Amino acid sequence: MHPYAPWDALVPICLVQGIYIGRDDVSEPASISTGIAARYATALFELAKESKGLKALEGDIDALDAALNSSADLNDLIASPVYSRDDQARAIAAIAKKMGLSALTANTLALMATKRRLFVLPYMTKSVQAMISVEKGEVTAEVTSAVALSAAQAKDLASALKASVGKDVKLKTAVDESLIGGLIVKLGSTMIDTSVKAKLASLQNAMKEVG
Repeated sequence: MHPYAPWDALVPICLVQGIYIGRDDVSEPASISTGIAARYATALFELAKESKGLKALEGDIDALDAALNSSADLNDLIASPVYSRDDQARAIAAIAKKMGLSALTANTLALMATKRRLFVLPYMTKSVQAMISVEKGEVTAEVTSAVALSAAQAKDLASALKASVGKDVKLKTAVDESLIGGLIVKLGSTMIDTSVKAKLASLQNAMKEVG
């Protein structure tokens, strides 16, 4: 298991202290970012497949994706122009080592740092996840719930979705405490919304139309 949990404590320690020099602008339009990310994702996926390392890559990418979703400091590290190339390279190398990422993934992150391309990492992880899902003949379902699903609940939901689509389903879960209850499941382009919050919003809209 990748020890990626303590991000908000780990990332600042990895950064060089003091005044940062070199404010390269790493902001890019989303379309350009996704294009850059796709190239890195394809190269990483193909190299992992060739070396029979897809299982290790899947673990690496899932861990990185979880870290990006939970750590504001990590997102600041990869996106903020106040960090120089060297700052990013040193920090991402330390993070990769702490997480126990494979050499292939760590080297890819190092290359992205030297090219000032770490800001596309969120796009790259999603692209690699999609490629791995296709390779395994499975689909990914994005599941949002008011509270975290238990292992048993996640297993039951995956089984129900598999019965519906006829393929293995990998769950990508998130918690939204603003939901009153139920689930929001996005399976490809299909949205399945059973939350009470959504039902109330729908009813409210209907009442407005009547009025």
